[in-house]
Amino acid sequence: MRKKTFAAAALLAAATMTLSACGNGDDSAAPATVVAEETSKKPSTVLDQPFEKPDLVLTDTHGKKYDLRKETAGRPTLLYFGYTHCPDVCPLTMNNLAVAKKALPKAEQDKLRVVFVTTDPGRDTPAELGKWLNGIDPQFVGLTGDFATIQAGARSVGITIEPTRKDKNGKLVSVHGAQVVAFSPKNDSGYVVYDEDAGVADYTKDLPKLVEGQNP
Repeated sequence: MRKKTFAAAALLAAATMTLSACGNGDDSAAPATVVAEETSKKPSTVLDQPFEKPDLVLTDTHGKKYDLRKETAGRPTLLYFGYTHCPDVCPLTMNNLAVAKKALPKAEQDKLRVVFVTTDPGRDTPAELGKWLNGIDPQFVGLTGDFATIQAGARSVGITIEPTRKDKNGKLVSVHGAQVVAFSPKNDSGYVVYDEDAGVADYTKDLPKLVEGQNP
């Protein structure tokens, strides 16, 4: 796996232009292709100016308040914004992470926090999120809440999300950036970003270093 290193500002410009319509079949919402430095596609980016962890206080799958910064402080954390009704990229990404996580020693699995924040809070209730994530990995954290709060949190790490809408066929879809942001346990900063092309092999290779706060 090849990686590229550049400023967070450059990533922000690229990520906000790259959205996934999660298989809605609407060509007008197809992901834009953004190339920051080279024409070859790379599944991960190591930032030279890391992102600050979003200041998000939302509701978890048990209906309790969850302060992202407080609850994940000092822990390796992978953050993803998506929705449970997504037919493709969201479940694929979560399952890839679940498979890769199981390759870690048990102690490191327990350290790792994988946080899924819904981009479709109108449908993704705590119960719905819990049911969906339990089928993937019961340790994964699911969060829902006010859309404007979620949107602002996503934007702070260079990820654009849009309100749930109907596509040309009348189907409800949530258009969102499909990046996974890895936060270091050393300083809680987001220093590695994975795009939707990252697979099980990529995460399996990188997680042992990410849980230690090292560059993959």
